[in-house]
Amino acid sequence: MAELILHHYPSSPFSEKIRLVLGHKQLAWKSVIVPSTLPKPDVGALTGGYRKTPFLQIGSHIYCDTALICDVLEQLQPEPALYPAAHKGLARVVAQWAEERLFWAAMSHNFQPRGAAQVFGGGPPEQWGPIAKAFSEDRARMRTAVPRLPLPDASAAYRSYLRRLSDMLHEQPYLLGPAPCVADFAAYHPLWFTRTQASLTAGILEATPAVLAWMDRMAAIGHGRMEKSSAAQAIALCAAAPDQGAVLRNTPFQDEHGIALGSRVSIASDSFGPEPSTGELVAATRMHYTLRRVDERAGVVHVHFPRIGYVMKKDET
Repeated sequence: MAELILHHYPSSPFSEKIRLVLGHKQLAWKSVIVPSTLPKPDVGALTGGYRKTPFLQIGSHIYCDTALICDVLEQLQPEPALYPAAHKGLARVVAQWAEERLFWAAMSHNFQPRGAAQVFGGGPPEQWGPIAKAFSEDRARMRTAVPRLPLPDASAAYRSYLRRLSDMLHEQPYLLGPAPCVADFAAYHPLWFTRTQASLTAGILEATPAVLAWMDRMAAIGHGRMEKSSAAQAIALCAAAPDQGAVLRNTPFQDEHGIALGSRVSIASDSFGPEPSTGELVAATRMHYTLRRVDERAGVVHVHFPRIGYVMKKDET
């Protein structure tokens, strides 16, 4: 199997989602730690502008967004399945809800003052305040279409969502049945952040013991077999890698924009993380786009994005 390199950082909730998926599939992977805020020059060398965390590297191919990364890992290692045959559509719908509604309610709750103080190291405000301010300003630049909920509304929504998860766990160990699927991994990671990174706010979980028991089962999956690496090594590997083709098939071409393959385009998130990546459009399938770009350090790079959640435009620069 191709060498998997996950570019992430320890406290990133979306990274925890993929770390657990790697554990679920018992995959070996290399870990490259990236900064949590800009500047990210090594990230840009590989992605061309995209800067959300995590992203997956396989040779000279870069897979952006955890939804697409899950599809890639499913292709590489079909068992155990992330998309159970009886609930393929439902699993994706629940995962999308979890990452568009549950996630933002949870994170607004987590970053209340006492949670923020804990996340950024504790102590008096003069110690952690500047770090929190820099982080908040960085994330504000990323939140182009995701308004931050006021704390009372966020906490109320979070409680309601936790009760819905608890209802789903009635008489079954995972959200959609006897085994974890993509819905479980998508719903788990914002709760993981509450429990492990902002634990001073974790009292909200106590009203749903079924959710806490499910979280224990999810945590027990582990992270697979990890080996440390570095950004410099990953960039050098990309530059030296022969183009062995993408994991996801690039045909047939599905044209929704009137933009031909070979055109120079930009692709960016439609909601969070507006920084675009630009390059030559070499694939546009039912589910994903691929850009071919050249970087002075990384060489020829193919950057892949899911269609859902991303906007493609012809690059006029």
